[in-house]
Amino acid sequence: MMRIAGNCKARRLDKGYSRRTLSEITGIPAPTIERFEKTGKISFESFCRLVIEFDYFDEMGSILSRTKYSTSEELEKINKNRNRKNGR
Repeated sequence: MMRIAGNCKARRLDKGYSRRTLSEITGIPAPTIERFEKTGKISFESFCRLVIEFDYFDEMGSILSRTKYSTSEELEKINKNRNRKNGR
């Protein structure tokens, strides 16, 4: 996540945005943006807002379109665990 945070910070600076400006555009509080750039921690919702603002939507789409399995056994295990609740 730190590498992704660094890329987002670089993209922010390339666009000439301050943290405050990015906060106003995305609705993400400036301290949250600062924490993300320093620690790599951010909520999924805020991360999605950054993805949209920095035009990483196609890259994220290709990542999410990859299959989660490579063998039929893995697919069976995923499907078997799909209805599990609370680790049971």
